[in-house]
Parts: sequence; structure tokens; C-alpha cells
Amino acid sequence: MCGWLVGGDGWAYDIGSGGLDHVLSTGKNVNVLVLDTEVYSNTGGQMSKATPTAATAKFASGGKKVGKKDLALQAISYGNVYVAQVAMGANPQQTLLAMREAEAYPGPSIILAYSQCIAHGIDMRKGMTQQNLAIQSGYWPLLRYNPTLRKAGKNPFVLDSPRPTIKFEDYAYNELRYTILKKTNPEEAEKLLKVAQELINLRWKTYEDMSGWAAKEFSPVI
Repeated sequence: MCGWLVGGDGWAYDIGSGGLDHVLSTGKNVNVLVLDTEVYSNTGGQMSKATPTAATAKFASGGKKVGKKDLALQAISYGNVYVAQVAMGANPQQTLLAMREAEAYPGPSIILAYSQCIAHGIDMRKGMTQQNLAIQSGYWPLLRYNPTLRKAGKNPFVLDSPRPTIKFEDYAYNELRYTILKKTNPEEAEKLLKVAQELINLRWKTYEDMSGWAAKEFSPVI
């Protein structure tokens, strides 16, 4: 059984991205767990490539103008890397299944885990609820890419999330990192929120096309 490398998004998306990419490219049996807080938490909440559109952070006080790096899709492009995106607060069964599949896969694997942070500006007691809203809005799609399914003649890309049922703002405006811009510059906040929603819609359409069928409610047998 292979051990796990555990790191944050600042490492995986930014300062350590080259090393991570190299490890995934080797084909070696290594498991990587990324705790994605979407910001450089250890330096007081600096913007990183994981910071989403419209969110504020240090060096992005006016709201981030561009989209978040899609690390899952980047890893999937290798074709032989097990990739999963999980959120325990939304679907603990899918999280457990992804961990088990990653452990069993005889090659590189990476799991991106939604991780709430004090820099989000939320009541941390409600972190799991916010995770669930992220999935309901389509912002954080639950997915698994398992190359072994290809050998069985199946699509290796599995979209575990149901289709979005709420707007992005219904999730985002529970967090200070979004609402602060709404207070200081409402016009810019509205503009960036619209861009963020468009990016979510585009990414969701991409993932749904990759899955080959409409996403359904997830009910694994574990």
C-alpha cells in the first residue's frame, strides 16, 4: 500500500505545482491529497491560483478578475492519473469511495478536497453546510476519473454531482470574501459575480460532456 502526500492549495496550485506535476507524470504509485482552502492561509489569506473569481484576498482586494486554475482537469489530461474532487460536507460516501479507489489504483492519484478556512469569512461551525452549498451551486463538482474503468470498456470520467439547483451567489454571499466587495464596490461585485457564474456554467458543461450522460444523484454501495 502506498502512502499519502498531503499539502495545501498554495503548494499544489502555485509554489509546488512544478514538482507535483512531475510526480504525477512519472506513473509511480503515489497518492496525493490536496486540502484546497483556495487561498494562501499560512500567510494571512493571500490570493493564489486556487482563489476563485470574485473572491477578495490579499493582493486581490478588488476581487479576483480571472478564473481558478482547474487542477483536476490538468491532472486528468495525463490519462493515467486517478483524479477525484470531493467535499465531505456534501457527500461523505463519495469522499470515502474516492479515497479507497485512489489507494487501490496502481499508479499516481490526486484527490482535491474542499477545505473551508477562516479566511473565507464564515462561521467555521457551518463549514460543512457551506461545502454542501458549493456543490448545489455547481461551483465545486464532485467527480472521479478512474483510468481502470477504461479497461472495462467504461467511461473513466464519473460526475458524481447532481445538476446545480441554486445560483452561485446563494453560496458565495454567505462568505465575507465575497460580500465585502459587495459593500465596498457593488457594481464591480455584480460584474465579477456574473463572470463567476458564467465560468461555473462553462465548466459544468465541459464536465457533463466528458461524463457522457446527465449527472445523477450519487448512491454508491460501499
